Order: sequence, then structure tokens, then C-alpha cells
Amino acid sequence: MQPRLGLFLKSVALTMLVSLGATSAFAADAYPNKPLRFVVPFSAGSATDVVGRIIAQGMSEALGQTVTVDNKAGANGILGAEAVKAAAGDPYTFLVTTSTTQAANVSLYKKLSYDPVKDFTPIGKIGETGFILMVQPDFPANDMKQFIAYAKANPGKLAYGHGSSGSLVSAAMVSQMAGLDTINVPYKSIPPALTDLMGGQIQFAFADIGNAVAQMNGGKLKGLGVTTARRAGRAPQVPPIGDTIKDYAVSAWFGLMAPANLPPDAAAKLGRAFKDVMARPDIREKIAAAGIDVDYQDSAQLAKTIDAEIKKWALWVKAANITPE
Repeated sequence: MQPRLGLFLKSVALTMLVSLGATSAFAADAYPNKPLRFVVPFSAGSATDVVGRIIAQGMSEALGQTVTVDNKAGANGILGAEAVKAAAGDPYTFLVTTSTTQAANVSLYKKLSYDPVKDFTPIGKIGETGFILMVQPDFPANDMKQFIAYAKANPGKLAYGHGSSGSLVSAAMVSQMAGLDTINVPYKSIPPALTDLMGGQIQFAFADIGNAVAQMNGGKLKGLGVTTARRAGRAPQVPPIGDTIKDYAVSAWFGLMAPANLPPDAAAKLGRAFKDVMARPDIREKIAAAGIDVDYQDSAQLAKTIDAEIKKWALWVKAANITPE
């Protein structure tokens, strides 16, 4: 009885292994077979949200599955990053990331609750953008020289709002490099900071180019300077801040990340789909219309970019004289 029982158990085990292998192969071939979730670590209307929804639409069409967008704003993008970190190995959960969550936070916080490299799998880079210094239409300055002169004449009276590392570092670097005494007011993202700027609760803020141009075109705010080394394509009338403050330059970028331990088959399929989406003229036009310069990179290239960006943002945070929280 024992030998027969042993043979029977081996036969059952072999059948189960074959079955599991077939199931795994089928699962890989069928992936994705349910909706995907894009976690955006900033609020609706932010540049990250806008570009995330553009890519979500494209990936949905490329993969044949619904892609939902889940805004988890707060703590400078940390809440959203934590949510995706917790989904390790899940090929259905993604982070629409930025230089804030994947690079700057390393220097902005003494102890970060996630590792921007080890806890994520890069899918690809989307593009880059700069920021524009925004003030109310009746603010008594029409360019950076006048702004600096006014701020120096009113020390401690100008408060700026920030809702991302880019907007924070942009403002802090202006204050530090121009020798201004200003007050910083944190927000969950840039749109609510702009709302308070229009309401007079704060005196200036740095907005990503897409949001800035929308407010400028509507006559609700005016822009005094752009953080990029060159004039922005969507706001050619706004000169670089670096023309007034020597060596000043700040830019941000966007990308798509998956959690760590992503199944290789899923990673490969996602990489191909992302590449196809980023090559579509209609997608590229929508990204550009949002004030973002398209800059596609694949998984390996984005991994190198993140490593370099962590080092670059450390220098910018130091130059802005920001003390890590």
C-alpha cells in the first residue's frame, strides 16, 4: 500500500505542477486581464494629474483594459508613493511619479518612508517642465528686477505657496540667491496655492508652466520669470529668472513607475506599451499642450536619470538653504 500511495502522491504533485505552470503561462499571456490603477501623488488639476490622465488613456488603449486614476495627495507626494510601495509585486498598480517623489524628497526629509530606487520598478520617463513665478495682476512689479526690489523693500511681508518640491525649491532658491526675507506656506499641490494667491492670502507662487499659462491667459495672474534656462515654448513672453539671478535654473520631470518585484513578463509588456503610447503624435501633442516637453526614456534610461536626479536635487535643496524636515 505504501509504494502505491507514494506513486499516487507523486502523480498528484506532478499534475499540480504542470497545472500551475500552465496557469502561470496563461496568466502571463493574458496580462492584463483586469483594470489597472494609476496613483497620482498630487491633487486633481496638478501637472502630475494632467499628464497622468493623458498616459492613462493611452495605456488603456494600448493594453485593452481600463486604467483608473487615483489621486492620493499629501505630504509632498509621500502618501501616493507609500501606497504604491505597499503593492510590491502587483502589476496592476502604478505611480505617476515626479522629481518630487523620486528624487527631491530624499533631500527634503531626514527619514523617508520609502526608497525611491529599491521600492519601485521604472517603466519610463514622460517629460519635463519648468515653473513660472506668479503674482496677482496688480502686484507692483512687472519683471524679476522689480520683484526683487519690492521684496527687499518689504522684508518678511511676502508669503509664497508651494505644493511640490519644484515649487518649493524654485521659491526658496530665489529668496536665498537674491537675499530676500520671505515666508513659505505649504499646500498639498500647486492648484490650491494658486487659488489662495488669487484670493490674496499669499503674495506669490511658482506654478508649473501648464497651470501658469492657463492663469495668465485668463488674466487671473501674471508671470514674472520662468525657472528654465531658456524661455518656455508655451510662454515665450516670460524671460528666464536666470537672466536676473545668475546661475538660477530649476526644472521638474514626470515618469511612470511600478512597485518593486514586478513580474518580468509584465514589465516587458508594459515597457513596450509605454513606448508605443509615447510615440503617438496625439499623445505627444496633449503632453506638449499641458506645458510639458516630451522626453521619452525607457526603463533602463529612467533608472539612470533617477540616480542622477537624486544627486542634482540634493545640490538644489542645499542651494535653497532648505532644512530637511
